[in-house]
Amino acid sequence: MRQEATTHWFPCVSSRASAKWRAMSKPRERGPTVENRWWVDTGKATEPARAIVPKAERPMIGDRFFAIGADFDQERAKARLTDQNLKLLDEGRPASGEWRRLRTLADAAVAEAELQRLLRRVPLPPGARGVIVDCGRSVRFIITGDPVGERVLEFTLGEESSFDCWIRGDWVREELFGHLEDALREAAPIVEQYLGPRARADN
Repeated sequence: MRQEATTHWFPCVSSRASAKWRAMSKPRERGPTVENRWWVDTGKATEPARAIVPKAERPMIGDRFFAIGADFDQERAKARLTDQNLKLLDEGRPASGEWRRLRTLADAAVAEAELQRLLRRVPLPPGARGVIVDCGRSVRFIITGDPVGERVLEFTLGEESSFDCWIRGDWVREELFGHLEDALREAAPIVEQYLGPRARADN
């Protein structure tokens, strides 16, 4: 895994955090499993790096959540959802079979041992590549296959763990996990489902 310099051009949020982008855009295969659960990291840059620890309860209060803009344009929402991850992939420019790490904070990062543990649980299938967005208290694993950008998988791993998938720009799946370990247990089968040999044969 190759390291990248700290980048600040984007906020340290998962795609699900941009609630207005999703207000009018729903997956084709199935709807959201939990409503109004958009969140952002609230950790300060002065906090030391530490391992990710799952929490038993997630209070749906405070500035972790954004108000939903019901009048937000649907097509613009879909475009911006995928644009963010494509920009991150372009920023990292990972080679096939490679992870590239992007850090959003100059003085905070997920502990190396914890990051390696997560990498062992989220495999890159043949021909795939990915970027790791290190937000200090959580990470986003963004994976794509060949051709780049046709299928984009996003795992957000931390106190709030989730999965989202886009195929040819369409948001087709979202899933919220109760615990970090639940997300890690499901990661390999999900990656195989969308980027494995059978999925590539269906392209």
